[in-house]
Amino acid sequence: MSILTPSDDTLQVAAAHLRTGGLVGFPTETVYGLGGDATSERAVAAIFELKGRPRFNPLIVHVSNLKMAETLAVFDRRSRFLAQRQWPGPLTMVLKKRPDCPVALLATAGLDTVALRVPDHPVALALIAAVGRPLAGPSANRSGAVSPTTAEHVEREFGRHLPIILDGGACRVGLESTVVDLTRNPAAILRAGGVTTETIAAAIGELADPVPGPDAETAPRAPGQLASHYAPRLKLRLDPTEAQPGEALLAFGQHALEGFEAVVNLSESGNLTEAATRLFAALRELDRPEFSGIAAMMVPERGLGVAINDRLRRAAAPRK
Repeated sequence: MSILTPSDDTLQVAAAHLRTGGLVGFPTETVYGLGGDATSERAVAAIFELKGRPRFNPLIVHVSNLKMAETLAVFDRRSRFLAQRQWPGPLTMVLKKRPDCPVALLATAGLDTVALRVPDHPVALALIAAVGRPLAGPSANRSGAVSPTTAEHVEREFGRHLPIILDGGACRVGLESTVVDLTRNPAAILRAGGVTTETIAAAIGELADPVPGPDAETAPRAPGQLASHYAPRLKLRLDPTEAQPGEALLAFGQHALEGFEAVVNLSESGNLTEAATRLFAALRELDRPEFSGIAAMMVPERGLGVAINDRLRRAAAPRK
């Protein structure tokens, strides 16, 4: 396994590996992705196998620009307007596939839709351009585990099983993309994330009520909808009022809770952007065997706080 500093030469090495069906860890502004050629069933199958991901759970397909996206999906006035204002950026759009869409069926979980986004990171965009193909790119971690926000997180997750990781530094946003379903009218949020609901509504108008996650009878329409997701190995407990023996605390703001073995504060000043950036790294920092569990304070339910609380609730959900 090699962590490589991005350069013209290393990008070409990574691109050649991807074109032959290999996988590459790569940075985006949200979290690190586990990239594979989205048009290759073999490469996409390798992503599912390495992650241990349920095969009914679709993948986000990363493209370099709107022009490439339009070769894969059908864009209407709303989706094109939103893409022109939010791409590159932490927004994924679920759209109807074109009849000639080359994306592997496994990447779309056999649905007639595809989840697309243009990442806002120079390394990710240069890698897609070098490959010349869309990249399937779920978060570079075991399925259901805490998402990685540094190259070192990816290395610890996969070790020798992932031969190339491009190191683009710590992720700027640190929280996965918002997923919006534009196959319906009004559109609906499938997953809260780096672009707020208010921003999307201001661009395209009224949104439907958020779509609930899948149940036992239905498959997810987008990544990140499973009830238990983003989970550390230790049990996560929400809204603590006091410490339990051996617990560590994930705090926010000027907390007054005492008695915890360790405390990591997402933002002492109560800044939600800072909290989003630090969330996954903080969970990893506290996920240590010397603690009996992690207690997590919720953040205000506004703006990016909606996405942060969503991740905390899923991380604390019962595991199967």
